[in-house]
Amino acid sequence: MDTIFAQATARGKAGVAVIRISGPRAHSAARALAGSLPAPRQAGLRRLADADGVPLDEALVLCFVKGASFTGEDVVEFQCHGSPATVSALLSALGCIDGLRLAEPGEFTRRALENGVLDLAQVEGLGDLLEAETEAQRRQALRVLSGALGAKVDRWREALIRAAALLEATIDFADEDVPVDVTPEVTGLLDEVAASLRSEIDGVSVAERIRDGFEVAIVGPPNAGKSTLLNHLAGREAAITSEHAGTTRDVIEVRMDLDGLPVTFLDTAGLRESADEVETIGIARAVARAEAADLRVFLLDDTGKTQGLAPGPEDIVLRGKADLADGAAHGVSGLTGEGVADLVAQISTTLEGRASRTVTATRERHAEAMRRAGGAIAEAQNQLSLGMETAELAAEDLRRAVRALETLLGRVDVENLLDEIFSRFCLGK
Repeated sequence: MDTIFAQATARGKAGVAVIRISGPRAHSAARALAGSLPAPRQAGLRRLADADGVPLDEALVLCFVKGASFTGEDVVEFQCHGSPATVSALLSALGCIDGLRLAEPGEFTRRALENGVLDLAQVEGLGDLLEAETEAQRRQALRVLSGALGAKVDRWREALIRAAALLEATIDFADEDVPVDVTPEVTGLLDEVAASLRSEIDGVSVAERIRDGFEVAIVGPPNAGKSTLLNHLAGREAAITSEHAGTTRDVIEVRMDLDGLPVTFLDTAGLRESADEVETIGIARAVARAEAADLRVFLLDDTGKTQGLAPGPEDIVLRGKADLADGAAHGVSGLTGEGVADLVAQISTTLEGRASRTVTATRERHAEAMRRAGGAIAEAQNQLSLGMETAELAAEDLRRAVRALETLLGRVDVENLLDEIFSRFCLGK
């Protein structure tokens, strides 16, 4: 296997940069530059020089042995000065050593997967952690990276294997007297796993929203103050405002961190009947995006009516341009800021309530694997309802369920997914 190396920290000027080497020649390559290496997991200051003895830098060196590193291989990390010239010189020196090559995107993490240090769900959690922009995203990604989903899958797998073993024992001793009826225990195991799978599947949609962001649409008739409110929330002129109706023709998006949750606010075209072809297209887009959003904020005008879209149970309905409506209750004004803090608090409370229902599965891929496992369990339960004469078929259904769960962790049948997943990682991961 090749020994690979790459810069593990972001490119550009920095106080410190980390260069990582992994593979069978990692220690010998590092020794060629540093002269000697500190004991494993102990930092040592070394002067680094190339093959001709030309000084490159003075850096902290950390060594990790095979089986006790991020990749599961021998690993060395140089914590060097972070100037581009220093990093370039060190990478160039490593590239001149026989048996070393520059790592491909995500190759360090891919080796961790192949060496059993991480499962595929943890790899996805690591990718999400590297991309996390909000506190909720960080917490969710860290939960997946910690192996919480893998531990849950292992418990489901053990229960299914136990159930299958009980059924197979019944099959093996079909011609003999079996002292214990295994049906109640098998049924209990399958019911428990099936219920847990359903709970996880139900939480995936919210987990995806935490990763990709919630959408909150600001909707209402023309000139209700939607664009002004969006600008106030964004703290900048994100949308054009005008006293003329129909100014907003397309959906304008502003992404922000709202109390730790990723939220994209959508400013939509005013909802009304229009003879203008372009405005009509904008209104149709507004309705479609608003219907697909996680939450809608309706801003009403003097008529107090909504058109083309009805508020849902959790949607927020307010009087727009509250600064022009003396004594109007439940109003908001993006111009003066009146009611904005209360609106933001209400949005945060609603979305936090949904986010609190998240579980450990975070992707549609996870949900699909669990659906296949759940379907196989349902077929096994159906076979058992026909009596022990079909126990062999039920046992095979349980083996299919186990295989479906193993794809979730990357143990089988996921090779076609790996290139896509790791292509999104940087060279140093």
